[in-house]
Amino acid sequence: MSHINPSDVGATPEQPDNRAPAGLPHDVESSMFQSLNAGTLSPQRSQAMKQRLMQRVRAQNRPHLTTIHATDGEWRPFLPKVSIKSLQHQGDTLTYLLRLEPGAILVPHDHPQDEECIVLEGEVRIGTTLARQGDYHLAPKGIAHDTIVSDSGALLFLRGAVPSARQVHWGRLSTLAAFSPEPLRNFIRRHWPD
Repeated sequence: MSHINPSDVGATPEQPDNRAPAGLPHDVESSMFQSLNAGTLSPQRSQAMKQRLMQRVRAQNRPHLTTIHATDGEWRPFLPKVSIKSLQHQGDTLTYLLRLEPGAILVPHDHPQDEECIVLEGEVRIGTTLARQGDYHLAPKGIAHDTIVSDSGALLFLRGAVPSARQVHWGRLSTLAAFSPEPLRNFIRRHWPD
């Protein structure tokens, strides 16, 4: 018969676990440890336990399907008139939704990796390009977007780099124009295109 070794459970009779409150007298505790019997399992029972454990380990490591319903998840403020809902985050890549209210503006920014976008609802202007419901847009790594505007509102599906303020072109006139009243914005775009 095997006995439980007190050191296997974090304490020994000679050195009680200092984290545990003082309890039984030292000689009683030592005697209890010595009398515990680990018992033995039959080979069949041992094999069955091992199989169940290995099935659980394999199940955790296996890719699985993920479904996020429209009512699941959390919409968070991202920019004025823009909300973000994260769907999946793997390393430096984020899959997310952006909801743009009418008049929303996304300033010019870089892409440290390819960014894919599908317009799910509404429409957006990316510079002079109009993208409507069902349209696909690819912004390759290293290529900057012009200002993105949604006059009527939009819902976008995106997959690319995690958005960061470091990607924004803060010193460009088109960024200034994005935050200017419409007449000034149109004047800047007409006379000083980036």
